[in-house]
Amino acid sequence: MKTTRFVFDGLMVLEYQSGNQKSLSVLVNRHHNRLCRHSYRYTKDVEASKDIVQDSWRVIIKKLNTLKDPNSFSSWSTRIVTHKSLDYLNKLKSSQKNLKSFAENDQEQTQKETDDTGKVSQLLSAIKELPENQQMVLKLFYTEEYSLKEIAEILDISVGTTKSRLYHAREKLKKILKDK
Repeated sequence: MKTTRFVFDGLMVLEYQSGNQKSLSVLVNRHHNRLCRHSYRYTKDVEASKDIVQDSWRVIIKKLNTLKDPNSFSSWSTRIVTHKSLDYLNKLKSSQKNLKSFAENDQEQTQKETDDTGKVSQLLSAIKELPENQQMVLKLFYTEEYSLKEIAEILDISVGTTKSRLYHAREKLKKILKDK
C-alpha cells in the first residue's frame, strides 16, 4: 500500500515535469494536510503551520522540475517543511516575548496530555521525556510510517544515526514506562 502511494506520487511528479499542471493539484491535495500536521509537530501553532506549508509549496513548485527521484516526493517535500519549520522556530526564539509564548503553549499542551487517562497518556508523557531528536524519529517512524532511509533524508542525518536514535528512544521509553 505504502509503495503504491510513492509510485503514484512519482507518476504525478513526472506528469508535472512533462508540463501537466493538473498533476500538481493532485500532489497538493494528497499531501497538504499531512505537511501541515508535520509542521505543527514543530511549531505547536496551527496558523503558523499553515503559513509554513504554504511557503513550502512555493519552494516545492519552484524546485519540482529538478527532483531527480520522483518517487521520493513525499520525503523530499517533508524535508522542505521540516527546514521551514525549524527556520520559523529559530526566528521565534530570537524574540524573548515570542519564546515565552511558545513555552506557555507547549506547557499547556503537556498539561492536556498529562490530564488524559490510561496507557496512551502514560506513553505520551514518557515520549515527552525523550530528547527532541528521538521524539521526532519516533513520530516519523511510527506515526508517519517513513522508512529509516526516508527519515534520515528528512532530518538530514545518516541512516546509522536514525537507527541509533530509534533504538535509544525505544530503550529509554521501556525504562521510563517501567519506572512509572
